Amino acid sequence: MSMFGDGLDQAVQRAFTRPVPKSAGAQMRYLVKQYKGTRAVAQMLRISQRTVERYVKDQIKKPRPDLAARLEREVKARWQPQIRAKAKERAATTGGIVIDTRARLGYTAPIGSTDQDRVRHLTVALPPQHAARLFEAQEAGANEQRLQELAAEALKEVYFQDGGRRAGSLEEVRFTDIEHLEFDL
Repeated sequence: MSMFGDGLDQAVQRAFTRPVPKSAGAQMRYLVKQYKGTRAVAQMLRISQRTVERYVKDQIKKPRPDLAARLEREVKARWQPQIRAKAKERAATTGGIVIDTRARLGYTAPIGSTDQDRVRHLTVALPPQHAARLFEAQEAGANEQRLQELAAEALKEVYFQDGGRRAGSLEEVRFTDIEHLEFDL
């Protein structure tokens, strides 16, 4: 799906204190409890209400691969909301976020500098304000391109400009051809 959105979600999921339910029956029971009924779960997962009831009673144990993926995604999106909120708040106020990426990075700078794009492997600790911007954009429903732009701006300020100590005339950072991307709180 989306590399940046999923990466931020995975970083927050590492803060969970209890494991997410593994079996289809346990996942379905959790969703039924969250939605307070089988009808809403059936509509969300695009299956019949009777099928949901069978999973809840463990009459069906193994879902189709597409249903299993939807089921797992929906459970993870709702699992431990208070822990998720605290982890995001901690990253946005005190802890910051670490970005580990292998991608083609280059920049636009004045004539005479070496601004050639090249593949770099970076592990950079971003300050809390950048983590807050990323999480706020994700919550507001920003698309993949916008999250990528925010990450590029953060790398520009933290990595290339070193917090304003160098490369002050740097205009724009190009962050493309992403081979690997991982976030950590």
